[in-house]
Amino acid sequence: MDFEFSEEQEQWREAVREFVRRECAPEYARKCDREGRAPKEAFQALAEQGWLGTSIPEAAGGSGGDFIDLAILLEELGRGCLDLALWVFRSVTYGGHAILRYGTPAQQQRFVPAAARGEISVAFALTEPESGSDAAALKTSATRDGDAFVVRGQKMFTSGMDVSDVVLLAARTDPQAPKHGGISCLLVDCKCPGIEVQRLETLGHRAIATTAVFLDNVRVPKDRLLGPLHGGWPVVTTTLELERLCLSAARTGAASVAFDDALAYAKTRQQFGRPIGKFQAVAHQIADMQVMLDVSRTLVYRFAWLMGTGRMDRRDAAVLKLYTAEAYKFIADRGMQILGGYGYTMDSDMQRHFRDSRLATIGGGTSEIQRNIIAHSLGL
Repeated sequence: MDFEFSEEQEQWREAVREFVRRECAPEYARKCDREGRAPKEAFQALAEQGWLGTSIPEAAGGSGGDFIDLAILLEELGRGCLDLALWVFRSVTYGGHAILRYGTPAQQQRFVPAAARGEISVAFALTEPESGSDAAALKTSATRDGDAFVVRGQKMFTSGMDVSDVVLLAARTDPQAPKHGGISCLLVDCKCPGIEVQRLETLGHRAIATTAVFLDNVRVPKDRLLGPLHGGWPVVTTTLELERLCLSAARTGAASVAFDDALAYAKTRQQFGRPIGKFQAVAHQIADMQVMLDVSRTLVYRFAWLMGTGRMDRRDAAVLKLYTAEAYKFIADRGMQILGGYGYTMDSDMQRHFRDSRLATIGGGTSEIQRNIIAHSLGL
């Protein structure tokens, strides 16, 4: 087994890291968080570099990279601005891979190159007020009416809807079918008449809004059906597998910066005549953080490799999501403790990691659901 990156991959990492230094300095990320403003300038700069299509085949308008290249991109972007990394992952996942895998040739030609060039941004709407962990219990309906579907219902916690042009939306098209059947996926224009978007005030991830979406008789052309009619659940689940790689890579990058800040503080903060990192109580916390960061990074690139070879399964995705989410939360929490009162001030980046990391174990599949998946795979 070879755990080293190739020379090209190392060069790619350094190129992205230099981009982050130039376009996404710490003060920029702080400003976006404080003002609740999307990092549009950095997103556009990525588009100009051609990096939004990193893992999209060249024939489809992308750069032709693999999932390891994508993980490197998102880890490094996560080091600079986690919300930027998550914005990129949504376009790559929902605007790129989901459409490449399930879309018609016309859909692929229309949406994928545009997403790779940054001309459109794509969101994902699955969760509803009464269906979160039990995602297949969704009630938003899409009823066929001539050459269109009429969509009625509400989505909750739809991230990035306010900065997106298209949303991949899961709706129930056959109310008589079993719960996991009768679901279809639609590519819906975000500005369609009948769509109302309300920004939710959240603890973290303030740069890219989390929204509630209300759909009142929204007409969606029938050619916007992604995948088979009533067969949308596999579209959802396979898309979530790539989502878990992307989230984990980005959060590992963010966790690494939180760790670096805590380590630097422990080395320089003097109390009782010596750096606080010389006290075993602090040193052991730093050691635990390092272990969790190393394991997170290993799991990210192992899963990226498994995706590329087609050998990953649902348990692999659950293990990855569970561990990296819990690791980011732990590292941010311990970082707050090590920085003490300074970490608690809003001038500290650690408080942003503390806030952002709390979503990691909730959104995109809770830690409890990941444990259920793992346990079920073991016959429990």
